[in-house]
Amino acid sequence: MPITAFYASLLAFLFILLSARVITQRREARVEIGVGESVELLRRSRVHANFAEYVPMALLLIGFAESLKAPSIVLHSLGLALVIGRYMHAYALSQTPHILNLRVAGMSLTLVTIGLAAFLCFALAGINLVI
Repeated sequence: MPITAFYASLLAFLFILLSARVITQRREARVEIGVGESVELLRRSRVHANFAEYVPMALLLIGFAESLKAPSIVLHSLGLALVIGRYMHAYALSQTPHILNLRVAGMSLTLVTIGLAAFLCFALAGINLVI
């Protein structure tokens, strides 16, 4: 699944960056577990957690679609939308104050990607079940 692997690798770099931002803020706030009193640590932790909550499902669906022989242009479109959406969301929430329109756009791209990938898997798997 080279297409899914490509987009997973791009997203892994963002995951590492978000993890490093949480670790750095933990050190600065001197908080080992949780977020303590730090609003910034809470923000960074939620950006990281939001990424960890949505990206695996999206990548699984894109990978399943790839295994079901979805057209590569469709897979690239889904992967690109996911990457752009996640980078937009992370950037928007990393600003103080956060950029609401960019946050909403990033989350929308993520959810649209998941929805379209799910529909694509449903359709392709359904065709394979009938054949």
